[in-house]
Amino acid sequence: MEAHGDQRWLVDCLTATLDTARDVRAFAEESLRQASLLPGYGAALTKVTINKEISFGLRQLAAVLLKQFIKQHWQEDEENFVPPVVSASEKVVIRQLLLTSLDDSNGKIRTAISMAVAAIGQQDWPEDWPELLPVLLKLIGDQSNGNEVRGALRCLALLSDDLDDMCVPKLVPELFPSLYRIISSPHLYENSLRAKAFAIVHSCISMLGSMSGVYKRDTASLMTSVLDPLIEQFSIVLNYPVQSQNPDDWSMQMEVLKCLLQLVQNFPRLPEAKISAILPALWQTFVSSFKTYHLSYIQGAETLDSISYDSDGSEKSLESFEIQLFELWTTIVGNSRLAKVIGGNIKELAYYTIALQQITEEQVQNWSRDANQYVADEDDLTYSCRVSGSLLLEELVTAYEDYGIDSIVEASQMRFHESRELKEAGSADWWRLHEASLFALGSLSEQLCEAQDSGLTKYNVRDLLEQMLIDIMGTGVHQYPFLHARAFSSVAKFSSLISKGVSEQYLCNAAHAIASDVPPPVKVGACRALAQLLPESNQNLIQPNIMGILSSLVDLLRQASDETLHLVLETLQSAIKSGGEQSTLIEPVISPIILDVWAQHIADPFISIDAVEVLEFLGYQECSWMLTATCVSNPSNNWIHFSETQGPAGWTGCRFTGPFDDGTQKCSSCCG
Repeated sequence: MEAHGDQRWLVDCLTATLDTARDVRAFAEESLRQASLLPGYGAALTKVTINKEISFGLRQLAAVLLKQFIKQHWQEDEENFVPPVVSASEKVVIRQLLLTSLDDSNGKIRTAISMAVAAIGQQDWPEDWPELLPVLLKLIGDQSNGNEVRGALRCLALLSDDLDDMCVPKLVPELFPSLYRIISSPHLYENSLRAKAFAIVHSCISMLGSMSGVYKRDTASLMTSVLDPLIEQFSIVLNYPVQSQNPDDWSMQMEVLKCLLQLVQNFPRLPEAKISAILPALWQTFVSSFKTYHLSYIQGAETLDSISYDSDGSEKSLESFEIQLFELWTTIVGNSRLAKVIGGNIKELAYYTIALQQITEEQVQNWSRDANQYVADEDDLTYSCRVSGSLLLEELVTAYEDYGIDSIVEASQMRFHESRELKEAGSADWWRLHEASLFALGSLSEQLCEAQDSGLTKYNVRDLLEQMLIDIMGTGVHQYPFLHARAFSSVAKFSSLISKGVSEQYLCNAAHAIASDVPPPVKVGACRALAQLLPESNQNLIQPNIMGILSSLVDLLRQASDETLHLVLETLQSAIKSGGEQSTLIEPVISPIILDVWAQHIADPFISIDAVEVLEFLGYQECSWMLTATCVSNPSNNWIHFSETQGPAGWTGCRFTGPFDDGTQKCSSCCG
């Protein structure tokens, strides 16, 4: 492409790609494709991108095409290379134009230019573009031009994310002094720029950590040279209280937490004194952020901002901030050397962890609308404070054994007593702490039962649990559905520990709940309790009620879907097994419904197998084998054949007692 007029032609062509007429667009796109094969096309795209007199939309479009051009034509040995390769002379022009335009006043264009510089730098620096780093360091040191600093930092952030072990030793000694000047100068640089500098520090620490195994001496030397001043700045930043849910107010703290996590994970022999020095500031962040989280998320006193995401696609919310804190605490506790440093504070750590595990107002709304979501979030390791808190509590038990168990039980007891005080004071939210205390104990049910049986804990876990469970019996199920749901789940988890009287009372309550008009989460909890308690309970108590339980579960089965369906089928298995001969009386009603469930969910291995197992409990092992062997192996075809030869209307007469037909491997009495 010629040097003169290339911008005008390119602008006209870019404009035509946005035309409403399809043939005009197609011609313009083909023209651009052919132009991309000519010398000078990359330089022309760069000139349009940086030209402030051209409209933003066309500049942005040119930037997108430039990024694609660099990816396809810059380096011959790259996976996505498309010939021809850019000439060395054109590369020089493009690099120079981009570097001098990093101070663009438009944030999106500046980011696009930074990304182009980083994409080239990842291939050309340092051998073919040795001046890149000195120029970027000079730009971030120029306090008079904020846009220049932002553009250069963005480049460095992108570059640092993709460094190899050959580049890092060269980069860190030159880069850290400039970064330190930014993060330690709040009077000169705004918080967003300091946060970006911390993000680059995080990337460098991550890379140094991945190198430490092979280059242990070199990385140790590099880290030693920067660790003390960094720890000092980490402490200063973490001492700022977290007072708002707005990510802009705690973005620096978030980056510092990420840096600390990398330090602890990748440098496990970090001196205890370094962690000791930062613990007070870290605790300050933990406590202050909890207060804001409690107000905004748990109480729902503030309208939650819409969720935003950082440049890596990670969620930016106060909950993600708390989860990052939990991950850091869990990693520190999991380091045997560093665990000693916080050994005297684990009761307080458990105390705040339980408070952070309270159900949020958003969860109340979501789970009240969708029982499937409630079951899924309870069963799966979802991204939440409740799950992250449980992981920390488990690590406390692993690291501190009986001392850890005692600390968690005492913290749970304290939170339970606080919930009682809140209830007496008339608080509408008292139940949340009560529920969180049970949730925390339930996440450690195996360890607590073992500790109680072996006498390893100085607390009577049984008495505490029964106090908490009995208190719930006197509250309204419609007013506090999640508290009752948690009580049922806790009884299921601690069935071997709690007394027979409490267990039987909850068994009766669960049987009543699944037959009553109660909120769906309560029925979910009741199913969990029945599934666990029925096989263990006194048959004299069960037999008079088993037909009512089975009938209620059949009704639930008709309403269940997705996650709740698996739970109801599991509960039905326990009920049929416990019902003995009485279960056969309701079999004519259950069998066609189970077959319908199996047919509708044959592509779901978990639900279809659950359905087959219910049939086995009804005594039809041969037919369940037939369903599994002939239909699950080829779900779509076999189900078509099965449904054509024996529709649902005929299942009520199916006893699955007929002999197999050798040719079809189906029950000849019902499947034809």
